[in-house]
Amino acid sequence: MTAPPLLLVAHGSRDPRHAATVLALREEVAAALPGVRVEVGFLDFCVPGVPQVLERLAAEGVRDVVALPLLLTRAFHAKADIPAVLRAATACLPRLRVRQAGVLGPSPLLTAALERRLHEAGLTPDRGLTGVVLASAGSSDPEASAVIAAIAREWRRTGWCAVRPAFASASLPRVADAVRALRAEGARRVAVAPYVLAPGRLPDRIARGAAEGGADVLADVLGAAPEVVALVVRRYREEGVAGAAAPEGLRAALGRPA
Repeated sequence: MTAPPLLLVAHGSRDPRHAATVLALREEVAAALPGVRVEVGFLDFCVPGVPQVLERLAAEGVRDVVALPLLLTRAFHAKADIPAVLRAATACLPRLRVRQAGVLGPSPLLTAALERRLHEAGLTPDRGLTGVVLASAGSSDPEASAVIAAIAREWRRTGWCAVRPAFASASLPRVADAVRALRAEGARRVAVAPYVLAPGRLPDRIARGAAEGGADVLADVLGAAPEVVALVVRRYREEGVAGAAAPEGLRAALGRPA
């Protein structure tokens, strides 16, 4: 058996940088998964859409696909939007089986990617004097907000003088307010770490908040950081191989021990 294709499901944006970043991630994931077909489908704004990719795969005779949401928290898109899109798309494709993999976060690999981006932005390693704003796009889903707060608490334990969550939409505090709060609490330096995968309207709002609040360092989006690539590969393997019951050839194709 061959390994099932991997469909990376991205949100999409009118900002062309968004699609370019997602496609760059696709290239890195494909390189890390030799022998696995890796496709990208968007929920909105960009092409191809998820239904179009699935229709093309089915027309080519593909019978099994792993759909992996490029999402950092399990909020509305993961719980409702993506399952609905997959159900609607496959209703007319009865021979195609689509399995939705888990979202990317939370994961220590994402925290490592945040650290990488902060270092690349010029943040020096004196953690005890530095407060970090963990800046998420934001969600009205309380589970997603709780996850961001938990990540901030765990990250604080690695030596930063403080880590505060902040949000570009839906939840409070906003990024500028979190930057000011850290400064008021005595942080000598304040860095903003966007917990987002690709550029777009909300990441731009995070950047404006960092500037408005007077942050010393603003990291880049996570994009195709090596840790993100490794995490995508891990999530695919978790879903693509059904434990020890998977055929030996499939396990070998995915790099998993028999």
